[in-house]
Amino acid sequence: MVDVTASTLQVAIEIFATSAFALSGLVAGARKKLDAFGVFVVTGVAAFGGGTLRDVLLDRRPFFWVDHANWIWLMLCVCMLAMLFMRNKHIQLTERAILIPDALGLGLYAALGTQIALQQQLPVIVCTLMGVMTAVFGGVLRDIFCDEIPKAFSDYQPYAVIAFLGGLLVCLLNQLNLASWLCIFIPAALMTILRILAIYFEWRLPHWKTESN
Repeated sequence: MVDVTASTLQVAIEIFATSAFALSGLVAGARKKLDAFGVFVVTGVAAFGGGTLRDVLLDRRPFFWVDHANWIWLMLCVCMLAMLFMRNKHIQLTERAILIPDALGLGLYAALGTQIALQQQLPVIVCTLMGVMTAVFGGVLRDIFCDEIPKAFSDYQPYAVIAFLGGLLVCLLNQLNLASWLCIFIPAALMTILRILAIYFEWRLPHWKTESN
């Protein structure tokens, strides 16, 4: 029963995280005025990119989007409907429209990726990095496909750092033998809140000083 519950929890969290990143990809593609196929591709890489990289590195099969192929059809329908709705309503999409779903996806994916790696009894640093890659890689691909330098690399705001600290917290809570859902939801909530605060208060990481800045 415990294994079934843990597995069901992971699937539910992956669905929420995938949906959050899919929304960020949808908005990013729409802002770039991509066609229907372009929006679908950007939405897909944002939603599934991080989790797929994690599963490749951990040799986990099948991939989430292969095992739950109906979500691809759903995502395709949502992309088409969203494009029609936003076009008819002439909605103005700003860059900030991406930030909230992206922050939610960051927290959920980082916590889930770390937890999955811990189940394979990997070292703490490896588990944490798996969480970071799960959370960050989808957004990196989204920005690359939209012909932008990935924000995770260029905006000097804490993003991967928040994912790394959240992953460490997941490992710590597991060492304390907390329930699986607490080990995921507590760090995920903290990471999401920290990311939103970082955006709101414009926190910046130390960076190289050059003549241009």
